[in-house]
Amino acid sequence: AKAAATSINVSLSGETGTGKELVARAIHYNSSRSAHPFVAVNLAAIPVDLVESELFGHRKGSFTGSDRDHKGLFEVANGGTLFLDEVGELNKNIQVKLLRFLESGEIRRVGESEPFRTDVRVLCATNRDLRQLIKTDNFREDLYFRINTFEIRLPAMRDRRPDIPELAKHLLSRAIRKPLDQCQNLITAEAIDVLLEHTWPGNVRELANVMEYASIIAGGETILPEHLPNHLRDASRGVPVLSIAQ
Repeated sequence: AKAAATSINVSLSGETGTGKELVARAIHYNSSRSAHPFVAVNLAAIPVDLVESELFGHRKGSFTGSDRDHKGLFEVANGGTLFLDEVGELNKNIQVKLLRFLESGEIRRVGESEPFRTDVRVLCATNRDLRQLIKTDNFREDLYFRINTFEIRLPAMRDRRPDIPELAKHLLSRAIRKPLDQCQNLITAEAIDVLLEHTWPGNVRELANVMEYASIIAGGETILPEHLPNHLRDASRGVPVLSIAQ
């Protein structure tokens, strides 16, 4: 709430599946920009040679295959918020351009010589240690300080075990599309105990998948331990779980 009330740069850090985009959306929709676009992009999913065009846009004919003008995400998000997920994946050249925008508010399309201004709040997220990337010369220190004015760390599920019962009920409510108060008794204490013993390497995202799976297997009835995925039940009984590496 404090971050949303300002225009300050926010950095979200945490393991994959901890809900960084959810927090970014909460910041946007509780800010003065809520009536404007929220644009999210996973930088790790864009081919390296297309990142600049995707973010900043390009003019027709600026490179092979560019048969029309293309708006970049900084233009699409004008007036709103641009969420850059996995910012640690940016190469050094694009880091320079992002730093320029954060300092001046200006961007320049590929194939154009004149920059122009756009009004965008940038929120960044990563599951990597940017400080370590700085040490290995893979991330600019000046950019790190610019995006990391206000850092929010999202804890892993293993560090927030007391939250698991309520999170499970909330995610079950979402999976079966029923109000939360109708889901309070749809999962037994024994099933909750199995959830509490799991290490949750996939964090909240993994729990969401487990609750959706369990709701299907239970067929709308109360979820029992036997409705949970095999690997959770085996782990709770002390049965070794065979990994892909094995």
